[in-house]
Amino acid sequence: MNCRVCGETNPEDSKFCSRCGYSLDGSSQGFVVSTMPTIPGYKVKSVIGIVSGITPRTRGILGKFIAGIESMIGGEVTAFSFEIEKARAEAIDRLRSKAAAMGANAVLSVDIETSDMGYPMGVLVFSATGTAVVVEPETQS
Repeated sequence: MNCRVCGETNPEDSKFCSRCGYSLDGSSQGFVVSTMPTIPGYKVKSVIGIVSGITPRTRGILGKFIAGIESMIGGEVTAFSFEIEKARAEAIDRLRSKAAAMGANAVLSVDIETSDMGYPMGVLVFSATGTAVVVEPETQS
């Protein structure tokens, strides 16, 4: 099964892409996640509440070693780019899953943030927070 986002080939029974973390099981089809407070062509039928998806991430010793070498050279630290993108996608997917479990079909006003849990641990926390809602298409009059 190929990922729609990054093109990675994954085993057929995979729920998430092994490269970018995108949902592969189709559970997010038709589910809107937006940083905007509205969706053009849709109206909010009901507001369910605040929903969050959180994922903590760290690199292993080899990843930290490679990142250290890359940081001495300068430019993008590609050893971290992959993990950052994967963590962002996972936080959004967790947000989407929680909202769907609450009965929502969209999440609006999504804010994505990162925080560092401290240098010794080397853990970055990615969070996606928004408002779970039920939307329906606006009718043409």
